[in-house]
Amino acid sequence: MPTALITGASSGIGAEFARQLAARGHDVVLVARSKDRLEAQAEGLRHDHGIAATVVARDLAEPGAAAALAAEHHGTVDLLVNAAGFGTAGRFEQIAAGRDHDQLMLNVVALVDLCRGVIPGMLARGSGAVVNVGSTAGFQPSPYFATYAAGKTFVLNFSLALRAEYRGRGVRVLALCPGPTRTAFFDATGERAAIGGRMMTAEAVVRAGLRGLDRDRAYVVPGLGNALGAHLNPRRPRRLVAAMAKSVTRRVLEPSS
Repeated sequence: MPTALITGASSGIGAEFARQLAARGHDVVLVARSKDRLEAQAEGLRHDHGIAATVVARDLAEPGAAAALAAEHHGTVDLLVNAAGFGTAGRFEQIAAGRDHDQLMLNVVALVDLCRGVIPGMLARGSGAVVNVGSTAGFQPSPYFATYAAGKTFVLNFSLALRAEYRGRGVRVLALCPGPTRTAFFDATGERAAIGGRMMTAEAVVRAGLRGLDRDRAYVVPGLGNALGAHLNPRRPRRLVAAMAKSVTRRVLEPSS
């Protein structure tokens, strides 16, 4: 059976990837901080789908954690799903000290370290795939989501670059860029941060992502409204784009009702 290593697997999009991939017959390596939740999920997947499920409780925001994880599973991962991540919202200077640093360590640095650790094994076998979970926020600068959006821009461009490098070498790379998705993400940022198209379910987002991977798409923006917003928004002049985005994203500053 092929093996999928999935980060952020204890909830939301990561957990849904685990469910849908297990249903497809993948063995899974589930990675997140919460061991109890991972163990419960792993037991359910084993029971429902007869696959092997390994639990790795680890904080990938810690320096070196992702590289160590990749070293432990070097040569055994057929599909890497980088779904771990969180976001911050609000005025940049008012976000808690260190929070944006940890966000970039998880959303960007850990993602790169895991790709770097497992892709050589895929190349050696002549097959493999990577799914990096980005966001519609990565298509433009987003005031009051400054660090989050910039990090997701990195994820999108990094994924597109890797895909170009590995075309014809057996490794597929997909950037999955959902809009607002009904997950625990908004426990940290608040529902006011759900800016964009209509809120989607994690099930629908992952289904679209796996369909795109099957078709060897470069990136997928699930949901018609999200796709239109990502592709029809102007790209330049950049100052105007940022100002336009601010007129939408400023609602995150409004008091909760």
